[in-house]
Amino acid sequence: MTTTLQSLVFDRWVGPSGGLVDIPSAVDGHIVARASSAGLDFAGLVRHAREVGGEGLRKLSFNQRADRLRALAAYLGERKEPIYKLAGDTGANRRDNAIDIEGGIGTLSAYASRGRRDLPDAKFVVEGDVESLSKGGSFVGQHILSPLHGVAVHINAFNFPCWGLLEKFAPAFLAGVPVIAKPATATAYVTEALVRLMHESGVLPAGSLQLICGATGDLLDHLGGQDVVSFTGSIETSEKLRSHPSISRHSIRFVAERDSLNAAILGPDITPEQPEFGLFVREVVREMTAKAGQKCTAIRRILVPRPQEAAVIAALKAALAQVKLGDPRSEDKAMGPLVSLVQRGAVRAQIARLRSEAEIVFGDPENCAGEGIDATAGAFISPVLLRATDAMTAKRIHDTEAFGPVATIMAYDSLDQAIELVRRGEGSLVASLFTYDAAVAEAVILGIAAYHGRLLIVDRDCAKESTGHGSPLPNLVHGGPGRAGGGEELGGLRAVFHYMQRTAVQGSPARLSALTGSWMKGAPAPIAEVHPFKRDYDHLRVGDTIETASRPITLADIEHFAEFTGDNFYAHMDEVAAKANPFFPGRVAHGYLILAFAAGLFVDPAPGPLLANYGLDNLRFLKPVSPDDVIRVRLTVKQKSPARKPEYGEVRWDVEVFNQNNEPVARYDLLTMSARAA
Repeated sequence: MTTTLQSLVFDRWVGPSGGLVDIPSAVDGHIVARASSAGLDFAGLVRHAREVGGEGLRKLSFNQRADRLRALAAYLGERKEPIYKLAGDTGANRRDNAIDIEGGIGTLSAYASRGRRDLPDAKFVVEGDVESLSKGGSFVGQHILSPLHGVAVHINAFNFPCWGLLEKFAPAFLAGVPVIAKPATATAYVTEALVRLMHESGVLPAGSLQLICGATGDLLDHLGGQDVVSFTGSIETSEKLRSHPSISRHSIRFVAERDSLNAAILGPDITPEQPEFGLFVREVVREMTAKAGQKCTAIRRILVPRPQEAAVIAALKAALAQVKLGDPRSEDKAMGPLVSLVQRGAVRAQIARLRSEAEIVFGDPENCAGEGIDATAGAFISPVLLRATDAMTAKRIHDTEAFGPVATIMAYDSLDQAIELVRRGEGSLVASLFTYDAAVAEAVILGIAAYHGRLLIVDRDCAKESTGHGSPLPNLVHGGPGRAGGGEELGGLRAVFHYMQRTAVQGSPARLSALTGSWMKGAPAPIAEVHPFKRDYDHLRVGDTIETASRPITLADIEHFAEFTGDNFYAHMDEVAAKANPFFPGRVAHGYLILAFAAGLFVDPAPGPLLANYGLDNLRFLKPVSPDDVIRVRLTVKQKSPARKPEYGEVRWDVEVFNQNNEPVARYDLLTMSARAA
């Protein structure tokens, strides 16, 4: 029997009450599943997400949510094979599905790592430095980021049923915002299988993820100013969503990733004999044929110097002729079909539009053949390469995206013209440049960066390890301006912060220090009765301080340090040359001598709970130290953070070095590991 997809609502699986829509296999047209959202209580979904999901997520710290993501990634990684089997009917072969499945799981892992490494074990983020707002220092400001008290509605495209859900889910979950996901119906059976695994894992708090298999009904009517809508799909659907009354009325955050006429540019310095030429051809063919060209990052416009146009066309035709169509369920190296017959019809219509300004030089959109395929029942189409007859006067090639294995070659006569042609795409997710000339690279990047979310420069030096034109990465921005939607996804913590509210908090240093858990100047700094190095992590208190004894720095100290280290820089060794320097009054102590002597003043030498010093941050030398100056140190516990291992914690210390006139001469953060109580 054909499967009827269910929706995950109120933490249970619910079937539709009617209105079923058939979902055919892209390969042979048999009905894979049926879907409908009829009967769902969309207002209830939103309420459950806010009241159950959001409340539960916000009780967890960033580190705890990161640990859940890591556990979820491990769980999915061990159970992914059934998803691969299902995904064959989407038209993608195993290699293409790996981009979707492994890429999605990898994104979960990446955000788990970022959450553990770069976010605090807290429920909000302290952003930036303390802002002084008064002469006396008794009134300060600090920016914080806290999770929105709403729901993230994720509306995804058909081409990546796993990665599309997971790359949006991971940063929202890490931020502490529950998700309602709506996959494209054409491949929803793959997403449903993925979410079933996620639900079965037991890792996700109640209400943190709900799934709609079918239409969204009146879901958007129930959204408000604390909610987020993130969409991937066509420009037409994006415009409808963006103009929805709820989104405009409540100023709901709206992220769109949509049509993108991505370009690949062959630099004017490259000829067929150079390695970049072959790299260019290989990348274009790969981006035309991976997932049958159904990638938002696929290359649609191929820009080449006019003298190389014929050679590029010949090379692309030869490479495309080697691409075989086949059943992706059994043939991993064959290019599979488009996602549906409807999609094939749309691609053929867009090719027809492109042909008003371009000629086909390879492929036939109406006819194709391959071993073991039915080109009538399955949505197969040949790769189609077009050549623009006059790229500078054309319009359709710069505003029409055929979402399939289709690209158009455009010859340019100068680098400025190439830049202008790329810009006519009016905003794209990515462009790639193949050159070995630094001046060409600089001109192109500066000329088109404002029109793109990501730019890739490929040459012989990086090609071996390059992740390629079409691969969005968790730590880099995925999105683009203008036609590409104007939104951003991924980009490391940028995506997490999109689900959070930035708030400026003002008050006394004492109040803000207590709120943020981070000591700041002007906050209480009680002198510790016991040296802080003798206290374990759990008994250290933020603000605990010691003031050290003083120590003179003599000329003999400076000369000994120079001889011992080999640092004989003139400012330390030549009185006349040092005085000629506008920054120094004469010979001065080495900066690292000051650090070494400061450590000698504040370090407690006996074995104890302080385990290791693992770094310095924000080091600044504020005033020169001359021979016979006297220094002392104030050491304050600035911040505490649990480490990954329960045996110790990380402690950040504020270190300030003063001279005999109480003037600060150096300041930095000292980073240590301290043992925890047994």
